[in-house]
Amino acid sequence: MRGLVVRGVGTPPRVAPVELPATGTGLVRVAVKAAGVCHSDLSMVDGTIAAPYPLLLGHEAAGVVAEVGDGVDRVAVGDHVVLNWAPPCRDCWYCGHGEPWLCERSGNPAATAGHTIDGEPLHVTLGLGAFAEQVVVPQQAVVTVPAELPFPTAALLGCAVLTGVGAIRRTADVRSGDSVAVIGLGGVGLSAVAAARAAGAARVIAVDVAPAKAELAHAAGATDFLLADDTLSRAVRSLTDGRGVDHAVECVGRAATIRAAWRATRRGGQVIVVGMGGKDDMVALSALEIFHSARTLRSSVYGSSDPDRDVPELARAVLDGTLDLDFLVTDRITLDDAPGALARMARGEGARTVVLFD
Repeated sequence: MRGLVVRGVGTPPRVAPVELPATGTGLVRVAVKAAGVCHSDLSMVDGTIAAPYPLLLGHEAAGVVAEVGDGVDRVAVGDHVVLNWAPPCRDCWYCGHGEPWLCERSGNPAATAGHTIDGEPLHVTLGLGAFAEQVVVPQQAVVTVPAELPFPTAALLGCAVLTGVGAIRRTADVRSGDSVAVIGLGGVGLSAVAAARAAGAARVIAVDVAPAKAELAHAAGATDFLLADDTLSRAVRSLTDGRGVDHAVECVGRAATIRAAWRATRRGGQVIVVGMGGKDDMVALSALEIFHSARTLRSSVYGSSDPDRDVPELARAVLDGTLDLDFLVTDRITLDDAPGALARMARGEGARTVVLFD
């Protein structure tokens, strides 16, 4: 079968033939129908996330179960499923304490599965490698969804939507009447904007460096759009009676934007860091401002979500119209066009591009 493979940091990904392992005990083979182009895939290409190569990209996807191995009782052939790149083990300390998103046995950058046509061991992104016609994964890595849910939307539930919506609902616990700023309007940030609006936030301020993101922001439900510059905190305060927002959600993963989110948040408010940045990009806060501001700074890993619980809940919300995600998919492409989509993402263009498979 064909998949999108990268062979080293900074090298261009290319579509190449690959061979996956057999559908053994406890494993499920899924025919991929749609896969979203996520920034984490770009991070595997540019080296922000250290990974072994050759690497089959892709981790945000949905499809149909094509085959099940012995002992599989979670799904059946023909089921529509969303892939879960961080399936919790349900046995570790974190899972036992209600934090499956921090499971100590899941979420590795890459795992070995199959091989290239030349016989090299193949690594798959976040245990999935979903930019391919099929994947073979543990049964814990699939979540069933209603067949009427469109595949492009279903794919995004597994990463961008689960992360962005979870940051609002699970991590920040945004309530009706709150004010929210979302910095960074990729797929995750726009999902956070939509979730904040759906939660009844009175003011949803969307922030990005690209003026072209304004239309997408308003389509997602933002009440205001601001360009990210040195005047951002002052502009946010002018929209919130001089206080700053109750919740600032940073979806970029850079020290500068985390600091901007901090300055834009009111005393006693909270800053939620969703973006994953580099280990050497240090955030500086003075001891005095930490004390005086009484703000909370925390991260949101995978939206503080349990996919087995939250993906079906999100699917129902999409189908009953309480969560509108129609704006989110801005491009539909084939696998051969995926390298260009990664380049567009690096330039900050569009919302979510989805690769469609026959």
